[in-house]
Amino acid sequence: MIVVGVCSLLLVVAVVLFGFAATKRTKNHQQIAALKMDGIRLRNLLPFMLVLIEKMRIAARFPIFFHKLQSSVQRGEGLRDSAERTMLFMAQMLLYAMLLLVFGCVMAIVNGGSLIWLVIGLGLAILLPFALIKDLASKVKEREEKILMELPEMLNQIVLLVGAGETVQQAIVHYAQQKESSTHPLHRELNKMSQQWRSGDPFHQAFEQFGKRCGVQEATVFVTTVLLNHKRGGGEFAMALRELSRSLWEKRKALGRIQGEKASSKMVFPMVLILLVVMLMVGGPAMMMIQM
Repeated sequence: MIVVGVCSLLLVVAVVLFGFAATKRTKNHQQIAALKMDGIRLRNLLPFMLVLIEKMRIAARFPIFFHKLQSSVQRGEGLRDSAERTMLFMAQMLLYAMLLLVFGCVMAIVNGGSLIWLVIGLGLAILLPFALIKDLASKVKEREEKILMELPEMLNQIVLLVGAGETVQQAIVHYAQQKESSTHPLHRELNKMSQQWRSGDPFHQAFEQFGKRCGVQEATVFVTTVLLNHKRGGGEFAMALRELSRSLWEKRKALGRIQGEKASSKMVFPMVLILLVVMLMVGGPAMMMIQM
């Protein structure tokens, strides 16, 4: 009966919180919930969670946690609306936690006050936000590795186009047009930069924003090299790009070796399991024959 009472109380609290959020929801919360961000689900319920996040003042009470989370969001989604997207991500964490807790409480009541279901719901509600944060960090790292692997290829093409007589702006736009339909993160950021430049933004400003959105040091070095040397043109600029290209290819090789080592280390455990299964299949009948 105690478990049923606790679960009923938690369900009442959840209903009250949703009701309170419904009265405080504004158009601004709906606009934040509509922002583009990978992995966001159940957007219709997120304005309610945004109200609760706002009232809990998480950014003010836990500034270190908020800024670390915002840094990951910036590296994955860019600088624009990064604070709002961080709030959106936290709202999704809170929503999932509440839904899991409600599920655990309902199942506990349905099963006659089962403590196991309450513990499962509570445990999942606590663990899932940490899993989402870890998943965000892994996605950001994967994105940065993809950019780092593709950057030397892009620079190679730009060097060839510049060597063929195009200006660096023309070479970058030419390359961006070739990759216009690509979903690769580097190509998407390059297309954004090209659109900004065509819409009237100064080249250096659009290119600097491109480097910041990429979120890797190598992209920043590429942007700096281009901005410092593109006005000179000629052999000096082409030489600077070739030196940078050589450096980026070395880093790509190093990253490829690291990824290969990770892949091989992941194969060790499955191979050990397969070996044990084969040993049992071969050794089992032999041991039975010996005993007979």
